[in-house]
Amino acid sequence: MKPDPHVFVVIGATGDLTSRKLIPALHTLVAHDDGETYVVGAATTVQDDAAFRATGVEALARTGVDRASAESWAADHLYYVPVPAEGGYDPLARRVEQIERDHGLAGNRVIYLALPPAAFPAAIAAVGAAGLQGGPGWTRLVVEKPFGSDLGSARLLNEVVHAHFAEDEVYRIDHYLGKETVRNLLVFRFTNTLFESSWNRDRIERVEITVAESLGVGRRGRYYDSAGVIRDMIQSHITQLLTLVAMEAPPAFDATAIRDEKVKVLRSIRSIPAEAYVLGQYGDGVVEGSAVRGYRTLPGVADGSSTPTYAAVRVWIDNWRWQGVPFLLRTGKGLARRVTEIAVTFRRPPVCLYHRVPDGCVGHSDVLYLTIQPDEGFSLEIDVKEPGDIDAVRTIPLHFSYSEAFGDIPDAYETLIADVLEGDQTLFVRADEVEESWRLYTPALGYELPVHPYPAGTWGPDQSAALLAADSDRWATGDDGEDAHRGR
Repeated sequence: MKPDPHVFVVIGATGDLTSRKLIPALHTLVAHDDGETYVVGAATTVQDDAAFRATGVEALARTGVDRASAESWAADHLYYVPVPAEGGYDPLARRVEQIERDHGLAGNRVIYLALPPAAFPAAIAAVGAAGLQGGPGWTRLVVEKPFGSDLGSARLLNEVVHAHFAEDEVYRIDHYLGKETVRNLLVFRFTNTLFESSWNRDRIERVEITVAESLGVGRRGRYYDSAGVIRDMIQSHITQLLTLVAMEAPPAFDATAIRDEKVKVLRSIRSIPAEAYVLGQYGDGVVEGSAVRGYRTLPGVADGSSTPTYAAVRVWIDNWRWQGVPFLLRTGKGLARRVTEIAVTFRRPPVCLYHRVPDGCVGHSDVLYLTIQPDEGFSLEIDVKEPGDIDAVRTIPLHFSYSEAFGDIPDAYETLIADVLEGDQTLFVRADEVEESWRLYTPALGYELPVHPYPAGTWGPDQSAALLAADSDRWATGDDGEDAHRGR
């Protein structure tokens, strides 16, 4: 679908996000759809159009775009306006209006806040004061995560947003929701009767969601030490995945219906007590053959910091579909391997005919793995009989890979920006979603919990195993260090 001609305003345009993600995504979308997109960068850095275009050319060249083509595109599509540190956006508004006149545009605008979270309220107020949201066409505000730092701050930020924008103009972006496996999750569940008929407490024993990052905190020490893992990952990325796994079928495949069902899941989650959490912090170790310094040694991290870089939490959803099924959420920095995966463990057969041992039976559960990164796809572990002995049973994967089936797939930012341009809010977070999620996790920010050390390059502190069901001593993802059995 070809987007309406528009001006795409990036506030905070000299940051890494713009060059690494936004400019390449916009270039791809414009080249693919032959759309009229004019990008106006704004930041406190004093530079001109030529300097901003040079940055854009380098960003595109790093993605393999021919330099001559990149220079031509940048000259036609990239502009820059320096803005004062105190946030007066009148010069930006005048430049946007001039570009619209020069190109005969209808006044459609995207305002993208590529800023630190603390700068959101002032920037949104400045956008409103300059009238940037008041063009003759449509206006859409895109806000990066994290949206607030607790329930109170999220409510205040929503109030600031709604003072200048209607909710149907607001796109709270979470790049995980642009991953193809995430986007396909609803199709996977609701168009395949085989899975939807089994997607309940009668057939599923537990659900695990793991977001493991092999990289440490790196140069983000100052920010991370004030945020921690619950704010950085649990409240946003992982809880969004949880709602998509657990939601009921929407009455229609549209943004309102889908987000209504996600909110119902959040409202059904039982209050999470302190004993449902295990926290950790990585120390010195080795990740993928390279030495990694412990978190407390990083620049910007306070001496003796107790900020967690790892969290595992056990969640219960008190509704008809999921009553009694534990949802186990886990994420961390400096872990053994980068992987984001949902593991759905089905209940064992009621009678054990195979897997017999002298003292009884070794049962096995079928497990469905939905891998979101790095190799998007899914794998279903099932049992088959080996040739020969009647009791010789082996677990094998039925495996699907997006890259094998479809080749290259779009970057998540490219997908989500395309949704913004089309006015599709399905995979963006609504105001009440944000507040319901913070309602769940804000109490944990005040819990006095031990933060267990773990060496970088492992799967986190051993104490997290205590959150698993009584009949399991390891997590489905990663802990056994063996992935070959899942078709990798």
